[in-house]
Amino acid sequence: MGSTDNLTTYLLEATRSHVLVACAVLLAALAAVLRHIRDSRTVDAPDRRHVLITGCDSGFGNLLARRLDAAAGFHVVAACLTQRGAADLSAAASGRLKTLVMDVTDGASVAAAREFVSREVGERGLWGLVNNAGRSVPIGPTEWMELEDFTKVLDVNLMGVIEVTLQFLPLLKKARGRVVNVASILGRLSLTGGGYCLSKWGVEAFSDGLRRDMHPFGIKVSIIEPGFFKTGVTRLDLIEADLKRLWTRLPQDVKDSYGETYLDDYVEAQGFSMGLLCSPDISKTLPPTCFFQRLSVKEISKRQLNLIVVLK
Repeated sequence: MGSTDNLTTYLLEATRSHVLVACAVLLAALAAVLRHIRDSRTVDAPDRRHVLITGCDSGFGNLLARRLDAAAGFHVVAACLTQRGAADLSAAASGRLKTLVMDVTDGASVAAAREFVSREVGERGLWGLVNNAGRSVPIGPTEWMELEDFTKVLDVNLMGVIEVTLQFLPLLKKARGRVVNVASILGRLSLTGGGYCLSKWGVEAFSDGLRRDMHPFGIKVSIIEPGFFKTGVTRLDLIEADLKRLWTRLPQDVKDSYGETYLDDYVEAQGFSMGLLCSPDISKTLPPTCFFQRLSVKEISKRQLNLIVVLK
């Protein structure tokens, strides 16, 4: 009798466990289906929506501008730092894409861009703002830096993001639009000295605060955290040239404390690590789960979860 009871108990427990596992699998599958449905629903009439992207001379911004113009049909306003960058992009895109020259560190330049965009969007407002403009150098050992070396990077990567966002918020509120700020995986961990990692940590904090503040107005705020890609920001020739500039101006006693081979060893190690980590395929940042989704789908997660893009 006892063994029969034990067997019955065992079978009941086994059945219960299987039922629980089956329910968990079904719930996970249902959640995946619902998420797929949500992510598949794109916004209506993209041809009546305007998106402003900064830093479009090359890299992520240039590729995103061309993709949104050609594949999604948005009215793209691409802000470039140089006239040449603007001209090259115009030649590669449709007549619907508009370019302008804007320096995100210059308030007057940003204000002029705002007036241009305001005329373009009219009462519809601005649907999307992608703060993509950025720079990396100077980067290197902290002791080699001066205050100006930090501010050069912070002015573009952080203060530029804040300046552009503040000036365009009225247009974004009209459209109940979206802000996408380009942070970095280095906004989570600091691998080098200089202003770059500081600036990306700052972008993450600014975006978190902005997300909460703009929620009542229907504005969605996201960040994208790319890993390591071969773009203008990661050009080894520029980074190495600037490292040599930093080393050259150091007092001799500071150089002596590092040793005569330190600079060469540092440059060699940096070149090796960048070559190992940096992917040449920047299109990996543009599948539906990255920039494209943040601007195109009707509904995105309530918290606007951060996204780290794969390295390779």
